[in-house]
Formats: sequence, structure tokens, C-alpha cells
Amino acid sequence: MNELVERFETHDPGEKIAAEKLRCDACPVMCYIAEGRTGACDRYGNFGGRITRCDPLTILDHAVETGTPLVAFDKGESWNGNPVNTDRRFVTAIGAGTTYPDYKPAPFIVSQEVEGVDLVTVVTEGIFSYCGVKVKIDTDRHIGPETAIVRAQGEPVGHVTTGEYGSQMLSLGGVHHLTGGSKSEGRVTCATLLDLCNKRPVELAIDGGETLVVQAGQPPVIGGKVERRMRVGCGSATIGMFATQWQGLVDEVVVVDDHITGVVSEHQAGKVLGWPDTGIKILGRRSTPGRYFKVSEPGLGWGGTTISDPLEILGDWNEKKGARPGLSILMVSTTGEHFGYFELDAALRPVARPFPERLRKSVELIADNSEPALCTVLFVGGAGGSLRAGVTENPVNLTRSVHRLETYVTCGGAPVYVWPGGGITLMVDVTRLPDNAFGYVPTPALVAPIEFTLRRDLYERLGGYMAEIRTVDDVLARGGEFHNPRVAGAAPAGNPHPPSAQRRRDRDTR
Repeated sequence: MNELVERFETHDPGEKIAAEKLRCDACPVMCYIAEGRTGACDRYGNFGGRITRCDPLTILDHAVETGTPLVAFDKGESWNGNPVNTDRRFVTAIGAGTTYPDYKPAPFIVSQEVEGVDLVTVVTEGIFSYCGVKVKIDTDRHIGPETAIVRAQGEPVGHVTTGEYGSQMLSLGGVHHLTGGSKSEGRVTCATLLDLCNKRPVELAIDGGETLVVQAGQPPVIGGKVERRMRVGCGSATIGMFATQWQGLVDEVVVVDDHITGVVSEHQAGKVLGWPDTGIKILGRRSTPGRYFKVSEPGLGWGGTTISDPLEILGDWNEKKGARPGLSILMVSTTGEHFGYFELDAALRPVARPFPERLRKSVELIADNSEPALCTVLFVGGAGGSLRAGVTENPVNLTRSVHRLETYVTCGGAPVYVWPGGGITLMVDVTRLPDNAFGYVPTPALVAPIEFTLRRDLYERLGGYMAEIRTVDDVLARGGEFHNPRVAGAAPAGNPHPPSAQRRRDRDTR
């Protein structure tokens, strides 16, 4: 991003500028752009003496939300060879342009009748200084302590947050990293967010932890190793789920886990099955029967521990409580990636033995129930008053309409989660958007598409720009203010838009 800023000229107001350059007002940078060149964002350029939007406006073609196939094979209906059902088009904000300066209406305000209801969709590309991403990394591996700084290219871009079941979590970006630090920190943060939101790989380093490669929809790479599975459960849950698979095949089972290591003979699941005591001793903090905390420090070994030899967590076996020579032990991790078989010798010490085929199916069952490890990237942004002013002259009306569920919010045609409380804070899975749906401006800030869809009468009631409403056909025919071409494509599977008549009826009853 530094190269972009150096490559394209920007100027402060009042500075003398060559006459042939045009000033772009699509964002606060206000670039002066020479003929045939683009601005610092690479999204607007001076072509033919006019500021032109370089990225295409994206119009999605949708099959109806009730499961109708993209290729219609209804009885008696002939197919014209078009692989996409074009009966329902949705004008996204991808490529639409911005509302800057913020007193003007959104670039496209489009009407369309859906199932007998006249809907209006207001689309704009929001300039988000207040934004970031939440990254969910499916892994048992220890990537770093909570609150540790996450760095990209050596710059701080976020932190490690609380881990969730089977996953480690990162919180990246935010206004303080984008605008509150050095110029380099802001630029690197913006570039990192842009790559993550556009589903490109990013290398991150965690202070006191690991180096990661993260990419939405792809397995994480941790310390140079590609992760394959996320855990089926903690050690205790694994015991509870699969105790019956081991009954009669082995005398003791230990599921090694950084959080809760499980022991079948002591666990309630084993007690219900009548599992006999074995005299085992676990070197950890006993929680409840068959459940142990802190058997090891977190790391990259068995079950997210530092352990490479599972016998490290075993103490002396107690003959008075069931230990005996020949007693068999299965030790396995929470993903089934690590496993070993042992038997007690005459001195009641566990000795490694060849892994028996009778237990292989149970270990494979754990692995089969461990889902593929993936990285999930959720864009989180706050739609500020300036963005909302492109929808209505009284922005708070839009906020209230969204929270009353009258206005349906999408991001590039993808459904979003709107956080409760004040404002319009939204969260969206970036894999549900078309590729390269996000952009940036070198203020620095991310540019993200956002659409607001509601009934025409409700739009009029909240003070919308009624004179700016256009039809989809008109948008296809004439484009927009910046002469951007239109691109139609199939919507990513599972994105329901516009909302169905049933969903609207459900909302109207609330």
C-alpha cells in the first residue's frame, strides 16, 4: 500500500495543481488525477476528462430462495440454455461508489417488485474507519497467550482474544490501529484487513506465540504446519461420546487435552457402563471424577499441549485400586491425530506395544467426527451517521428501522448479523461475498459494500430520497454517476436476498 501512496499524487486543499488534473471527491483523500491515471485507491480514475469508477457495479442473479434450482427443470417448462435464473436481480453495492461528501444520496437507490411487494434497495460502498475482522482459527494448537499482540509485517494489527470450543480467536483492525498509531501501522493494518476480507492469505506473528498463515475458507498454517482437524470435543466430552466404543476392548482410556483431560475408568460415562477401576494416577489438577485440568502447558503437541510423550502425564499406578501387569491403556488426542497403546509390565510401568487393530476403528471414529480445520473471517463494521445519510436525511430513522426489522441489511448481497444496541454494527462472513468485494482508501480505511432493503412505503416514511429511486432495468441501461460498467453474476449459494414474502410477513407481525 505504501507503493500506491507514493505512485499516485494527492494534494492538500489550496495547493497549486496542474490544470489537466481532475479532483476526485469519492473519499476524504481528494486526489488530483491526471488523464489516464487512477487515484490512490486504484478505484477511480480520470478517463476522457471525467472521474470514472474503475471497478464494475455487481448485479447478482438469484434463484428463488425456496430451493429452486439455478437451472429450472419444472414440468412442462422449457429451458433456454441459460444456466442462471435471471428472474431475480439484485443490485449490490460492490462497485457502486460512495456517498462522500456525505450529504448526497447513495449512488444507487433501486426499486424492484418481488412477489407482489414493491421493494427499495439503497446501495453504497461505505468508508469504514471503524472496522475490523474477527478471525476464528479451528485448531487445538496454542498460538499465543490471550491479549498477545498480533503483528503483520512487524506492525501491531490486533490481539489474541478468548479461545472458543475447538478454535482460537483473533481480533484484528479497529480504529486505533488504523488511525491511532504510526502511518506504517495504519497502512499495514488496512492492507491486512483488505487481504483477509478479499479471501487472500495473510501471514501473522503473535508476540510470545506462533507464526500463522490465515486465509478465509482455508485451513490455518501454524508454525509452518497445515492444520487438518479441529477437536471433536474436550477430553471429557470425547470420553462421554465414545466410551461404549472402547468397552471390552481396552482396560483404560486417557484422552489427552490441554483443557480437560478425560479418564474413562473414573469418568461418569465409565461408571454408568460399569467400568472397573485401574489404579491410574494423572499428574494434573483433578476437577470432577475423570476430568483433569492443567496436565501440561499449552503448545503444539498432543491435544494442544506441549506433550510429545503421553506417558509424561502418568504417575505411579496403584495396585490396591486395580493396577495389574498386562493392564492395557489407550492414550489418544482430541482429534485422533495422536494415539498410542501401552501395557503395564511386572513393575506396573506402562510399556509401548504395537497398536492393536481392534482399537483402530475407535480412533478413526474420533478423527471422522473432527471437522476440517478452517479459518473463518468475519468483517465487523459500524455504519456511521454519514453512511446512513445517503439513505435518508434523518439518519436515526434508518437505525430504528433496522432494529425494528423493517429494513434488511446485506453486505454485497450476503446476509449480515446486526448487533443489538445503538447504531448499525454489522458482522458478515466474507466467504459469502463475491471475490474482491472490499476495497480501501488511503486515509486509511476499508471500503465495504452495504445494502438496505425495505418496502417502498416504509422507505418513504423514514424520509428516503424518493426522487432518486430507479429501476433495475434503468441501472442496467444507464449505469451510475461514475459511468461504471455493470457485471452480472450468480449469487453465492445460500444468500437469501431479497427477503422472501414469508420473511417480510414474519417481520410485519413483530
